[in-house]
Amino acid sequence: MTQTDPHMKDLDALLASSQAPAPSQDLMVRILHDALAEQPVPMARQRRSWMARIAPLIGGWQGLGGLVAATCAGLWIGISPPDNLPEGLSAFLNVQDMTVQQDPGLNGFGWDLEEG
Repeated sequence: MTQTDPHMKDLDALLASSQAPAPSQDLMVRILHDALAEQPVPMARQRRSWMARIAPLIGGWQGLGGLVAATCAGLWIGISPPDNLPEGLSAFLNVQDMTVQQDPGLNGFGWDLEEG
């Protein structure tokens, strides 16, 4: 592995003898000016209301509109629920149907004692 290709020796000599050209001072000033122009400018600290700070997190006015609509619908359903709710939803909302009369003798207490 100590033997090297003669062409590689020529290439090594060529690369060792050449020096990279240094950029001109004018080019460096232009690069620095462009880099400073691309950096964000720090903003002055502003006092914003809590609504102005939360609105972008929710999704802007569209998100706030959806939340208002859902709140109004939930309040409306909570205050006056529809008459024909499914059984699961009625139990979830704790709606009691006053038309159903249960016979007190049909409860489950004591049925296991009646069997022989």
